[in-house]
Amino acid sequence: MEHGKKYQQVAKQIDGEKLYRLDEAIGLLKKTNYVKFDPTIELHFRLGIDPRHADQQVRSTASLPHGTGKQVRILVFTQGEGETLARNAGADFVGSDDLIKQIDGGWLDFDIAIATPEQMAKVGRLGKVLGRRGLMPNPKSGTIAQPNDLPRVIQEVRRGKVEFRNDKTGLVHVGVGKLSFTEDQIKENVLSLIDGIIRNKPTGAKGVYVKSITLTSTMSPGIHLEVAPVLEEVGA
Repeated sequence: MEHGKKYQQVAKQIDGEKLYRLDEAIGLLKKTNYVKFDPTIELHFRLGIDPRHADQQVRSTASLPHGTGKQVRILVFTQGEGETLARNAGADFVGSDDLIKQIDGGWLDFDIAIATPEQMAKVGRLGKVLGRRGLMPNPKSGTIAQPNDLPRVIQEVRRGKVEFRNDKTGLVHVGVGKLSFTEDQIKENVLSLIDGIIRNKPTGAKGVYVKSITLTSTMSPGIHLEVAPVLEEVGA
């Protein structure tokens, strides 16, 4: 892919062969931004796993102390007491059969779906639609909850709880905030995510678990991090 002139200019400031310390990388990320909007910051991990094996799957959540900088639209599948609790906790969309019918018809204007256990028999029929978009409620992501636990789950999502999972090549890609965040805020979010990745090392993973970490933002070149110092910062 041919990049534009602005991209090529900022890319010259980043040494693609160098591994950067986290603080330096964050400063460089801010310095090399050239877009007029507030870009999303992302972390990309290459992990020492074989995704073909069930005991080497990486999927869980991490709480970012400063949130994602994005307004999250939350949908909750529930009825009865759960409906009242979810609405009072600030969920954007709450319901059961009505929401399932809307989604069946192509509506997908939400960012995360949460469900109470008794709803999963109904929600399961949306597997092909929600699964492709990573929206299917799942116990590993903490998005299946008992009615009385819905307020806590909804508030965690609002505060910056993010889900991560490996793709079929063993890579993990996660947004960790906005470039307008302070450098300290970005660093704390980055370290929280890395800690979550480390804590959820699968039992079947052998050898080097975190092979590389790349920090980037929307439309900007990637900056490769020194892995060992970052892992030391999270106590790994």
